[in-house]
Amino acid sequence: MKATLSFLGAAQNVTGSRYLLEANGSRILIDCGLYQERNLRSRNWDPFPVPAKSIDAVLVTHAHLDHCGLLPKLVREGFHGKIHCTAATSEISQIVLMDSAHIQEEDAAYKAKRHRREGRAGKYGDVPLYTAEDAGRVLPLFSRVRYEKPIELAKGIEATFHNIGHILGASSIKITINGDGPARSLLFSGDVGRWGRPILRDPTLVKEADYVVIESTYGNRDHEAATDVKEALAEVINSTHAAGGNLVIPSFALERSQDVLYQLNELLLEDRVPNLMVFMDSPMAINVTEVFERHPELYDEEMTEHINNHHSPFEFPGLKMTRATNESKAINHIKGTVVIIAGSGMCTGGRVKHHLANNITRRESTILFVGYQAVGTLGRIIEDGAEEVRIFGRTWPVEARIARIHGFSAHAGRSELMQWLGGLASRPRQVFVTHGEPSRAAAFAEHIRQHKGWDVTVPSYKDKVKLD
Repeated sequence: MKATLSFLGAAQNVTGSRYLLEANGSRILIDCGLYQERNLRSRNWDPFPVPAKSIDAVLVTHAHLDHCGLLPKLVREGFHGKIHCTAATSEISQIVLMDSAHIQEEDAAYKAKRHRREGRAGKYGDVPLYTAEDAGRVLPLFSRVRYEKPIELAKGIEATFHNIGHILGASSIKITINGDGPARSLLFSGDVGRWGRPILRDPTLVKEADYVVIESTYGNRDHEAATDVKEALAEVINSTHAAGGNLVIPSFALERSQDVLYQLNELLLEDRVPNLMVFMDSPMAINVTEVFERHPELYDEEMTEHINNHHSPFEFPGLKMTRATNESKAINHIKGTVVIIAGSGMCTGGRVKHHLANNITRRESTILFVGYQAVGTLGRIIEDGAEEVRIFGRTWPVEARIARIHGFSAHAGRSELMQWLGGLASRPRQVFVTHGEPSRAAAFAEHIRQHKGWDVTVPSYKDKVKLD
């Protein structure tokens, strides 16, 4: 068997997940993600390393932008094959891609206006990376798969999707290659979820694979327990209410927003926080929540029980879903404390930037981060303690309280990553550690070596390895 694997993204960095498998004369792309780190965004504009039309199929592990966000560009450059993923991933990806396209268009228009005013030209001609029309061309290519049911991708190549618990519809993917010589299998973790978290079922363990590509976002540490998350959220809400400010939660529309609503609902049911107005100020998050409601078959037992007892975390007193822009603007005129959940999760765009501009200079308000902030993003700059930040071309002093709760993360911590690897009944030939900052990826690779004795590599961008 002759096969190669190229690491075209998420290699010693977190975003831009892309892996190209070449075997049996076919090319299979696993994930097609957008780079979100500021210093790496230029890679989004680069042509694909191989002609897009030469790729036979794309497999998408899940619907986060850093795993599916470059699909419109791939299709525009000539890809016309099938994009395989679960039903929930297909539905959410469509929402994510259209939202991303609109943001690309809006940002390009804003930059063009600003550059004209400043008498200079943008690096990429002030045009969007892709448009809503480009995103629309992706939608007919989605091909829905079911967990645990193998699909044929090309001659001698099949793939099986397994529940990975990270977000609704997320998967790890095992690819088996049959050809000259013994069969070989590759297992792509995607983003590994966590055990015992609300709403979704726990990750499925896979028993064997010759090669493993595993993420390492939190490969150097573990998260707080779920009880600590609830305690921390209650403290932040109550202290912000006592101070008379607003609680602004930059949150990913997919999974994190729903998890925050779940914990808020729990605290309200337990009467541990005041009955404040809670705004889900994200049309995208609202649309994603509707997808959650359409897929109860993916819920865990606790979430199913909540629904059966009419305690849905997506419907509780004081919760308002704000779709319209004028509704979003009206939030800033409300007196007293409100909770504002808005995207984007790393503060790179969307309505949260407006809420930051209105609250970041207020000592009584709190900015609460509940998700990973990639290096170079506005969220990371704030989280790291910057005294001032630029928002909408203006400098703002950071006076608000900055808080963070890492336990909300949908990413497995180090022990959970090891738990998932522990499902393998035999030693793989090679493990590739990806999707992590260099120090975290290196630390997790060393942890695997010490505790498993396996051969582990931390690939670099555009590395290409032979699989024999």
